[in-house]
This record gives sequence, structure tokens and C-alpha cells, in this order.
Amino acid sequence: MDNTLNKTLKRRLGFLGLTVVSMGAGLLSRSPLVELPEFLALYSGDTIWAMMVFFLVCAVFPHWKIRQAAGVAIVFAFAIEFSQLYHAPWIDGIRQNTLGGLVLGFGFKVSDLVCYVVGVGLGCLGLRSIPRMLNRSGEK
Repeated sequence: MDNTLNKTLKRRLGFLGLTVVSMGAGLLSRSPLVELPEFLALYSGDTIWAMMVFFLVCAVFPHWKIRQAAGVAIVFAFAIEFSQLYHAPWIDGIRQNTLGGLVLGFGFKVSDLVCYVVGVGLGCLGLRSIPRMLNRSGEK
């Protein structure tokens, strides 16, 4: 296997691993199995969801710079949030499905936009602390 292809595969798998871990953490944050302080219970799920979106963007585009992936993740998250202002029977039907509700959400909240910026920011900080995974130290 070509060395570049091998590096790309390793990066992609690493980002997919981070995506799966953040999915689990996000679901756990909404689970009755974990009792979180009120502030974390309110905001951790949306924050972790945005971090997961960021890691997924990184997995799909493993050679992008962190800020490119962050920008796309924030635009995607904001688009999903603003889509919650639209209510038609077909999209509300999708939202009633568990997976559809997790992805599309139910109602627009400005606080969710803040959570998305924080979640993507935490994902960026996390990646900066793992330069071996990025194969570039101090990428900007």
C-alpha cells in the first residue's frame, strides 16, 4: 500500500474513531443512566453533537486544515439548527423518528448555536493536542 494512502487511511480511521467516541458520549449525556449537573445536562448533548460533526467532516476530508473542517462543521450545524424553524409534515415526520430527531433536532434555540461553536472549538483544541494523528505539528 502506498505510504500516502496508508497515512490517509490512518487519519480517516482515527477521525472515525473520534466520531464514534463522541457519538457515545453524546448519547450518554442524554441518557437517564448518567446524572449530570443541570448546566451540563442542558448543553453537553448539543456541544458534543457539534464536536461529532467536526470529527466526521475531518474523517471525510482528512487532508483539510483544521479551520476548513471547523468552518464546514459550523455551517452544517447552523444549517441544521436554522432548519428547525421550518415545519412541514414531511420534515416533522422525519424528526419524529429517533435518528431523525437526533440529527435534525426539534426546535430552534440560539443557545444551541453557542453550543455548536463551543463543541467545534473543543474538537479543534483536542486535535491540536494530538499532533501525531494530524502528521503536522502546530497546523494552523
